[in-house]
Amino acid sequence: MKKSSKSTKKKGFSPFLIIALFLVAIALTGAWLFLGPATSFSEKSRIVTIGKDATNKTEVLATFSEAGILRFNGLLGLAGAPINLWDQLKPGKYEIKKGQSIVQIIRMLKNGRFAEVKLVINRVRTKAELARLIGKTFPIDSADAMHFMESNDSLSQFGTDTSLLFTKIIPNTYSFYYDASLAKIFRKLTNESNSFWLKNNRMQKAAALQLTPEQVYTLASIVDEETNFESDKYKIASVYLNRLKKQMPLQACPTIKYAMNDFTITRIYEKYLTNPSPYNTYKYKGLPPGPICTPAPKTIDIVLDAPATDYIYFVAKSDFSGYHHFSNNYPEHNRYANEYQKALDAYMLKKQEQKK
Repeated sequence: MKKSSKSTKKKGFSPFLIIALFLVAIALTGAWLFLGPATSFSEKSRIVTIGKDATNKTEVLATFSEAGILRFNGLLGLAGAPINLWDQLKPGKYEIKKGQSIVQIIRMLKNGRFAEVKLVINRVRTKAELARLIGKTFPIDSADAMHFMESNDSLSQFGTDTSLLFTKIIPNTYSFYYDASLAKIFRKLTNESNSFWLKNNRMQKAAALQLTPEQVYTLASIVDEETNFESDKYKIASVYLNRLKKQMPLQACPTIKYAMNDFTITRIYEKYLTNPSPYNTYKYKGLPPGPICTPAPKTIDIVLDAPATDYIYFVAKSDFSGYHHFSNNYPEHNRYANEYQKALDAYMLKKQEQKK
């Protein structure tokens, strides 16, 4: 009797299984493309600026392409279409971080989460200069910034006015979102200023000098414009404090430059001293109505920690080193002043001859 043998057929993959695997592969590829790292740069982040004229998908994608942001630029267009991103995209600066996915970038663009920008304030002399700085950092017209700073109604919310506005600004680097309003900008500056004065016994030191923080700031702005040498700043601060106590005119040359609105002046002539500006400290006793620049925080502390001296005069040294002679009597001061004037005359004459 013959043994029956079962025939063994090799079973192939089911067509349904193949389709399922294919769909899974597509899903995984899509997930990797849209949820995986999409950036093409090696830095920590890059800024892309969507201009006001980038009003459609093509222009936005071209902006990303020029910035070298994405590995596959077209994916951004595909992901943005279902949520109608291109009709509601806000122009501005966006920070794309290394390793972000297309979905994360789309979400950021849709929500209008702008990049942080740095407002770097060093020495600023005029509102016009600050307005230009704000205009370069934010999407704010410098004319609007100027109008805001010239309005006491706008500034009253910060407890200041147009003359004392700069006393609310401590030079530093400040972070803001790109779309920060003028109110937000000055609120943060004011808060940082308040915090500055509450540290290191500054309020107590100002009171000991019988000055308000605003007056200390104003005096520091003059000292800061007199010299870059820290050792001289202490002595200059003491001179001006002594003059204030004696009710003598400050006779600070930097205030004349401010009154003339000409910071290129290298020599103060007699004709400048009749300027009717309240910032003319040759004509008017006491401190000017407000600061003539935003002084370095260190200079504010120098005024607060100024040494007790009997100096009431100072003049630049005739070697043009930038340092000064300090005196407690006029005859000595006059001698040093004459030396400087002679040296300056000789220098100016030599300069004129070289031009011929």
